[in-house]
Amino acid sequence: MFSGGKDGLRAAQIEFPVDEFLFLIYEFPEPSPHIVNLQATIASASAIGIPIVVKRLHKGKEFNETVDLLRKLNVDTLVAGDVFVEDHLKYMENLAKESGAKLREPLWNKDTLEILMDDIKDNYELKVLGARPKNLRESVGKIINKDNIDWFINLSKKDNADPLGENGEYHTLVLNSPLHKERFEVRDLEIRDLSCCRLAFVSSYFNQKI
Repeated sequence: MFSGGKDGLRAAQIEFPVDEFLFLIYEFPEPSPHIVNLQATIASASAIGIPIVVKRLHKGKEFNETVDLLRKLNVDTLVAGDVFVEDHLKYMENLAKESGAKLREPLWNKDTLEILMDDIKDNYELKVLGARPKNLRESVGKIINKDNIDWFINLSKKDNADPLGENGEYHTLVLNSPLHKERFEVRDLEIRDLSCCRLAFVSSYFNQKI
């Protein structure tokens, strides 16, 4: 499972090699940072060199449509980046069961701060696309790396937020990681404040040098 964010990519790195990324478009009541930046999210896969399958799901039919897709793709193993949200894990377990696939959740029950720091140690560069809590909104549009990770963690502490954003406190787009052939480049378009959150809008292009 792939959204362009850090946790799914970390899971893919642990379970590497993976054959393809799967990006599912849900109908959310609030804007999703990954979906409003769909073009950049999809293009980011080109910087890694792994094919990506994109599927729009219809409200009330998400589960069955995903199962059908997994069967059509003959998926034998699902890899996801859940850490402690039980409902997410159960959903993934049911998807795997119904589609006849195995499930790999390599981040499950790990310490979220340790996961984030492992990302930084591996030279992940994380573009913050959206955040809900007051203080973490300061990070939207910023690139988080080894130079400012302490500042970012302090913001999360002020909000009493999970440092990995496992409860949806913030969302990222990975610009660089050990899986990237070249650093992924994006162009900032706009930062917008909504009642739910602050969002960054970015653009990029496909077929960056890999």
